[in-house]
Formats: sequence, structure tokens, C-alpha cells
Amino acid sequence: MYPSESKLIAKSHKAIRPRLALTLGDPAGIGTEVILKALADPEVTQNCDVTVIGNQDWLVQTYDQLNLSGNLVALANPHSLKVIDVQLQQNLNAIVPGVGNEVSGAASFAYMEYAIAQTLAGEFDGIVTAPIAKSAWKAAGYNYPGQTELLAEKSNVERYGMLFVARSPHTGWILRTLLATTHIPLRQVADTLTPQLLSQKLDLLVECLQTDFSISKPRIAIAGLNPHSGEQGQLGTEELDWLIPWIEQEQQKHPQLLLEGPIPPDTMWVKPSQAWYSNSSINHLADAYLALYHDQGLIPVKLMAFDRAVNTSIGLPFIRTSPDHGTAFDIAGKGIADSISMKAAIQLAAELASTRRQVD
Repeated sequence: MYPSESKLIAKSHKAIRPRLALTLGDPAGIGTEVILKALADPEVTQNCDVTVIGNQDWLVQTYDQLNLSGNLVALANPHSLKVIDVQLQQNLNAIVPGVGNEVSGAASFAYMEYAIAQTLAGEFDGIVTAPIAKSAWKAAGYNYPGQTELLAEKSNVERYGMLFVARSPHTGWILRTLLATTHIPLRQVADTLTPQLLSQKLDLLVECLQTDFSISKPRIAIAGLNPHSGEQGQLGTEELDWLIPWIEQEQQKHPQLLLEGPIPPDTMWVKPSQAWYSNSSINHLADAYLALYHDQGLIPVKLMAFDRAVNTSIGLPFIRTSPDHGTAFDIAGKGIADSISMKAAIQLAAELASTRRQVD
């Protein structure tokens, strides 16, 4: 191979690396800390190009504070990172680590808006978001249930979902859990769930499994709503009234799928927990799990993968991932935040963006 050929091939490989925008999240939380810790690991960015969307001065200030904290953990030097400074109307000096307020909320919202606009313009292949505080957004005048809803609105999509993905450190098995409903009161769940809503979520899940995970004929486990999936109508009639007929109808409509359910919610997570901790070769493991409401899906996810789960928004025109934890104001600035979930979020975004690019 001639030297010029080698340079061209190297340049080509570099060109196809996914470009990821990484937002700082609420600067009063642990987002900046876990970003500096995650980006200090060269394995995290070996398959992607990461640009931090936030403020260089805040990164430097946090870096200096963490180095004085006495916790000897590797940190990425902000001066060695690609950083885009987002112009803010507020003064970051009004932000105190651990105290989310109007200023920190406005800053995190501005980072998100910039990242979304630039990604839709083709500058990035995906977005990785550090945690925000909904209360701080509200204090700043932005009334969104969360980042997912803002992403959907700005992307002009009505079909979207929250998929949680985690790879077991024990067996390598991948847990994928989609929520049919998200941030609504429990008393509203039964009224919100409809065959139409579940069809929309199932279609999104299948598209994601096929496009982003290359699973052409997925097996999907679907939870029941009531204890024991209603026990023949004795503990609730939703399963008999519409959930079982809906699953049968969807199975006929999609013969390439294998749909299982409604599985009693208290037993649906037995096989996944076994696959997570000890045996990933269990027969009839599902490729994904469809939970009907927030805690039904996230309690088992967080029990198994609290520090490793990644929140993935599906249905968007680009990849978006986020660590499955909050701002952790109680430990912000102390240097003890764990960056494992942020590392996983960046690596998953790179993997999914690469797969989607190959499919495209």
C-alpha cells in the first residue's frame, strides 16, 4: 500500500466516526463532573467525535474545584476538549453547585436548544444529554415534562418513546425496556393506555430494534397492567377487555414478530434478572420488554442497572441518549459522582449512530 493510500484510508475512517453533541445539563448538578470523568477515558471516545455544548469557563471552574476535592480520579482537561460556548443571558456566577435555580435551568435549556438545532442542521449525528432539573426549567419559564418532550417538539415528531438500554457487566446481555406511558400520575395510567397508543409504541420499538440494533425478527415481552395480569378478570378487566385481543391482533398483523403477553408484572422480570446476573443463554429471552407505566419498567431496570442504564429517545430523526440518573444536587461539587452511566450513554450513542448510518 502506498503512503498516500494509507492517508486516504485513515482520513476515510475518521470521517465516518459519529459526531456527538454532549450537553452539560444543569450546571448546578453532577453533569459537568461526570462528563469530565467520562471523557478522561480514551475508550469512551475511540469510536466517536464528541463536542461539549455548554460553557468553557464552567468546565474549567469545575475541573479546578474537583482537583482540589481530594478525590484522585482522572479528569479530562477542558482545554483539550472540543467545546462550543453557548451565549447565555444570565451570569453563571449566580450558580452554586447543588442548588438548581432559574439561572441553571435557563442555561441547561439553552444548551439543549443549541444542540438540537445544530443536530437537525446536520452538524451532529446524535446528542448525549447530561441530566437537567425539571424544577429549574420551570423556574426559568420552560414548562416541559422533560428533555424528551423538548426533543420531540423541536424535531416536529409526534411518535416518540423512552427506551432504557443497559449491558450487563456480568454476562454481557443487553436489557432493553420501553415505557408505554412515562411521567403521568398512576391514577391516569389505565385511562391513558389504549390499543392505539400501544400500537404506536410497539411500532416504534420494532423500528428501533431493526434499524438501530439490527434485530430483524425481535421477540418482545409485553407486561400486563393488573396484578397477575388480571387473573381472568378477578383483579381487573383491562387484559380481557382489550389488551389480550390487541396482542393477538398485532401478532397476526406482524407475523415476523414474536409477541409474548400479557405477562404478569411480578414475574416478567425473573428471566431478565437471571440473564443479567448469571445466565444469558436462558431460552426464550426477549429482545425487548414493553412496560405499561413508569415504575413497572424502571424499578427493575434500576435494581439491575442503576449505574449503567441509558435513556434512549426513539422516534427522533437522530440518536439521543442520556444517563439514567438525575442531577444529584446532594452530591454536586463533591467529586464523588459515578460516571459509568455517562460513559455508557456516549458509547451507546456512538454505536447506534454508526448502525443507523450503515442502514441509511
